Amino acid sequence: MVSRSEPLQGLFPMPAAKSISDDIFDLIGKSEDIELASRAMKAIAHPLRLKILCLLGGGEVAVQEIVEAVGTTQSNISQHLAILRDKKILKTRKDANKVYYRIADDRTLHLVSMMREVFCGVQPKA
Repeated sequence: MVSRSEPLQGLFPMPAAKSISDDIFDLIGKSEDIELASRAMKAIAHPLRLKILCLLGGGEVAVQEIVEAVGTTQSNISQHLAILRDKKILKTRKDANKVYYRIADDRTLHLVSMMREVFCGVQPKA
């Protein structure tokens, strides 16, 4: 048993200070990546946008298919798609009179893929 007067060194080993500070400075230095992650998390935080992203995690989808799958009005879906597009989470492609949406960044796609597995019950593609 260790008495109160003895130091607790060795009982709870701490990682080397250099590796912690290096990791922090590496993370802080990637402000663009942090901004993207923040935008993605904010977008995911809304239930309807979460449904949209779960749907788009499987690939590109037309607006009408999103409306049918999510089960709300086209106007409501359009508002949420605009938010996701403005935050640079989604990209669009027009083909004649149809607009298709897809997730813009592979890292966000990976995040959504993990989210789909955990929260939507969809297993990742092999």
